[in-house]
Amino acid sequence: MPGAELRARGKVRDVASVKAGEIDGLIFPGGFGAAKNLSDYAFKGPDCSVNADVARLAKEVHAAHKPIGVVCIAPVIAAKLFGADHVKITIGTDKNTAKDIEKMGAQHVACPVSEIVVDEEQKLVSTPAYMLAKNIREAAEGIEKLVRAVIRLA
Repeated sequence: MPGAELRARGKVRDVASVKAGEIDGLIFPGGFGAAKNLSDYAFKGPDCSVNADVARLAKEVHAAHKPIGVVCIAPVIAAKLFGADHVKITIGTDKNTAKDIEKMGAQHVACPVSEIVVDEEQKLVSTPAYMLAKNIREAAEGIEKLVRAVIRLA
């Protein structure tokens, strides 16, 4: 609707205008949006790139030692951006995606859908969600743990 203001527990803003100093942490949901819009992983695999505004914000948050959560396929974004730091992340048990993550320099940790992998030093939290989940209940268990961990690390 023209002129309508989008809201989600606050005013929705273009990621290009957000600065790390304005937020306590960052969580990237997964799905096709992460693989096709936030990055081009769906098309280029480990040779992917990350949207410039998304990369800038994530790097600012990481440099400020604030937590980042990555859900489902979104850990490929963290692998691309922070693989040189050998971050520990998970996408569950998919061997091909795990190999891609490791090609980008990150350490993949196999993980069940209901759990999370926390890289305390890098303040990075990941969970497989729909990389493994067969229903919303399974995905929710790991996602809820991820959110609690990101809040704890903030």
